[in-house]
Amino acid sequence: MSSIRKTTAVALATALGVSVLAACGSGDDGGKDSGGGTGSKTVTLVSHDSFAASDAVLKEFTKRTGYTVKVLKSGDAGVALNKEILTKGRPQGDVFFGVDNTLLSRALDNGIFTSYQAKGLDRVPADVQLDRGEHRVTPVDTGDICVNYDKKYFADRKLAPPRTLDDLIKPEYKNLLVAENAATSSPGLGFVLGTVARYGEDGWQEYWKKLKANGVKIVDGWEEAYNLEFSGSAGGKKEGGDRPLVVSYASSPPVEVLFAEPKPKEAPTGVATGTCFRQIEFAGLLKGAKNEAGGKALLDFLISTEFQEDLPLKMFVNPVVKDAKLPAIFTEHGVRISDPLTLAPDTISENREQWVQTWSSTVVK
Repeated sequence: MSSIRKTTAVALATALGVSVLAACGSGDDGGKDSGGGTGSKTVTLVSHDSFAASDAVLKEFTKRTGYTVKVLKSGDAGVALNKEILTKGRPQGDVFFGVDNTLLSRALDNGIFTSYQAKGLDRVPADVQLDRGEHRVTPVDTGDICVNYDKKYFADRKLAPPRTLDDLIKPEYKNLLVAENAATSSPGLGFVLGTVARYGEDGWQEYWKKLKANGVKIVDGWEEAYNLEFSGSAGGKKEGGDRPLVVSYASSPPVEVLFAEPKPKEAPTGVATGTCFRQIEFAGLLKGAKNEAGGKALLDFLISTEFQEDLPLKMFVNPVVKDAKLPAIFTEHGVRISDPLTLAPDTISENREQWVQTWSSTVVK
């Protein structure tokens, strides 16, 4: 499984001929112990490949605490988590970032984290604190998987874009949607989970039968769906994509504006707000961490105002702390999803494999 935004910004930027630099901090601690042992001034953050933070923000952490962050990228979210499960008690680092609510129960059931209540957690809404009783993980950001639409396509045809999952099975939207394979794509899986949350165990399969009959196109991953099939993306325009609806992210419209040259007055794409499934990313102190004190300090910092306000333009997600401010490009061209679809992590963990198998036999085969 990919991380929740694994290729969003990079692929959009590539389509526009722009390179994206992910500032991940330095592993150089001036010759001091870099192994993360007792007394070390290096704290190692293990993450999925999409982690990014500004150099200035990571330097602020060092200034405050005396610790230097070393970032160890370990593959996509599922692969990175698997590595930590396999090395339980002998972790690669001190803190793990990037387990989301679709994989959370797996991480907790395998006992890879040590409980720690981060300072500042009172500024984080209760509804994203999914492990409030034990504080084995700290929520860091949220992102929403949603259907995006090509504004020009619908304006030219004087057709209102869809707003809800129910809309997508209406005849006026036949053959317009491209979605990702739930077995191979994080947004594809999130979209399926959203339909389970909306229609329940008894109704989601019937919904997908109707969506298939209405001409949904399934491709392997986000990049193919968004850059090659979707008519509203930079890549879609360049390559001739003809599908004006795509499963992507609520943050995709601001990203389209951010990397466009010249910048448009408004985003060329919109979000069907009634189709969104909420993902929450967490970080946790790894059991057996060599630098436990440094790991705790880093968890505190991940929900600090400085780090939280750095998140949107580095990882294209929303901060979790209540008082963090969004950058202007997000407030002007993005949308806040006030009532996203959700499922309990335990429910996802217990049913994910069977749901994916059922979805594959219903839609792909």
